[in-house]
Amino acid sequence: MPETDWARLKAHELRRLAEQNAVVILPVASIEQHGPHLPTMTDTRLGHEIAHRAARLAYDTRPVVVAPVVWSGLSEHHMPFGGTLTISHATFRALLTDLITAITRAGFRDILISNSHGGNIVACQQIIDELAPTCPATLVFVTYPQEAAGAYADILEDQAGVMHAGEAETSMMMACEGDLVDTSELGQIAQAAEGAAFLKAGKSGYRWRPFAHLTANGLAGTPARSSVDKGERLLQAGARAVADLITDPATWAAPRDLRGAGTQGVDFRKG
Repeated sequence: MPETDWARLKAHELRRLAEQNAVVILPVASIEQHGPHLPTMTDTRLGHEIAHRAARLAYDTRPVVVAPVVWSGLSEHHMPFGGTLTISHATFRALLTDLITAITRAGFRDILISNSHGGNIVACQQIIDELAPTCPATLVFVTYPQEAAGAYADILEDQAGVMHAGEAETSMMMACEGDLVDTSELGQIAQAAEGAAFLKAGKSGYRWRPFAHLTANGLAGTPARSSVDKGERLLQAGARAVADLITDPATWAAPRDLRGAGTQGVDFRKG
C-alpha cells in the first residue's frame, strides 16, 4: 500500500502526489477531557485513525495524503473539568487558513478538512465560507460521525450517534488504544445523553453553555456496552463514509454557473 502520511513522505514524493491531483485530508480535532475513563487525546487519536483508514480505502480510486492532525481545537466548553487545551476562534481561524494556504502552495487543489470534535463544526464551516471564493483549491468539510450517522445508528445499542466519551468513542478507543481506557467502572459512570439539546433556547434559539451544564463527570452517554469489536466496526464504517465522500466525483466538481446572458441588456460577466 502506498504511503499516505504527509509527515513520512519526502518532499519530492509530495510534489509527485500534487501532480497526480491527490486529495489532502487535513484532520482537525482537540485535546480535551473525556470523562473519567478516556484520555484527553481521544478526538485527536480517532481523527487520525479515521483519516488514515479512509485514505487507504480511497487510494485505489484516487491518491490521498493525510496531513498531521491539528490537535488544537475549540474546547472552551470543556475547561471546567480540567485537562483541556483550547485556543481562541481567531487563532483557530488563522491556523487553518495558514495550513490551507501552505497546502495549496504545495500544488494540491482538493482539500478535505476531516473533523472529529463537535466544537469545531461551526468555525470550520465559517472558515470555508471565508476562504472558498478566492482559494485555488476546492475545500470540503466533513465531521465523520455525521457522515457515517446511518451506519453508526445500526451498530450502537445505547445511543443513536456519537456522544462525548460514550458508547461509540469508548469502543473506538478500545480498538485503537485499549491500554489507555479505564474499564473498571464503565457501568457506574454513565450520564444522561441529551445530545446538543442543552444548547437550545426556545424552538430555534441557541445559547452557549459549558459542558458542566450537561454532565457531572465530563461524560455524556453510556459506555457500559462498549467493546473492541464494536469499536472496529465503527472505525471502519466512519472511514468508509469519508472514503466514499472522497471518491465521489461530485464532491470535487466545479460549481455550476446558471446565469444567463444577462438582464436588461447588461452581461453578467462584464464590468
